[in-house]
Amino acid sequence: MTVRIAVVVFPGTNCERDVAWALEDLGARVAMVFHRAGDLPSADAVVIPGGFAHGDYLRTGAMARFSPVMQAVSGFAAAGGPVVGICNGFQILCEAGLLPGALQKNAGLRFLCRPVAVRVESDTTPLTRAVDPGRVLAIPINHFEGNYVADATTIAALEDEGRVVLRYCRHDGTVDESDRDSNPNGSTHAIAGICNEARNVVGLMPHPERASRRALGSDDGVPLLEGLLAPRLVVR
Repeated sequence: MTVRIAVVVFPGTNCERDVAWALEDLGARVAMVFHRAGDLPSADAVVIPGGFAHGDYLRTGAMARFSPVMQAVSGFAAAGGPVVGICNGFQILCEAGLLPGALQKNAGLRFLCRPVAVRVESDTTPLTRAVDPGRVLAIPINHFEGNYVADATTIAALEDEGRVVLRYCRHDGTVDESDRDSNPNGSTHAIAGICNEARNVVGLMPHPERASRRALGSDDGVPLLEGLLAPRLVVR
């Protein structure tokens, strides 16, 4: 059975074709959904890709959250549908209240575009169900506002409930929040990705679609994308 994945497109989105190509290469059927759409096509999962939705005016994702399609995405998520936000998509999910916290400017105030190492912290989400916790993946980042922050209570809940999905690390898997080489944007607790309480909504800053073939420098993003090809399986 072919998995159907809706990829949401806003004015300024620039990674939708990369995501679609990577997912289609794995056998998915992809439908592009423009931000003005009032509903979603029949889909098994939704991906909000990276880019600069609405030019990132005001704040990243601040305008995109009011697009009509986000009501449909929120309803899909509330019904248990898998939703993944990559980079700008992560920012949009936070602005829309589907994920806690926010993404602020990188430590050092520099745009970052380079491969990083991330450690898989949980296999209980649609994105990570095919990857063993502790595995280190090489995946690129491409952002200026990827520094994840939240209040102390939220951070404690994310950690205690195992909702940190990916964490920036060294290549040997060790984590040092203060190390700007391994935690380049300064994220709290070196957080690179989180999920909601229901574990069906996931946001991450690294771009797995840009690590989908060895010719791109890494195919470590494939196991993450493969998790979306069986989105109606019940996650643990």
